[in-house]
Amino acid sequence: MYSICMSKRYVTTVRLEKEDAEALARAREDGHEVSELIRKGLRVVAARYYRGRRAPSTGLFVSADTKLGDEAELFADLGE
Repeated sequence: MYSICMSKRYVTTVRLEKEDAEALARAREDGHEVSELIRKGLRVVAARYYRGRRAPSTGLFVSADTKLGDEAELFADLGE
């Protein structure tokens, strides 16, 4: 199962500033998976570059309040 899921992903190297690496280390201590945090950050920043489908949701902004907008609206100005 692991190899099937992993075969669909690309591997790349990311060089981080010291402060970013330290922040990720603290996030890992709090139980967050570093690779998942990096993927979520990429989705937020690159949302306007996705083709053929709605930009993926990061799951960072979740609310039960139906009067709030979609999280995609938060980053709408990035596409301008």
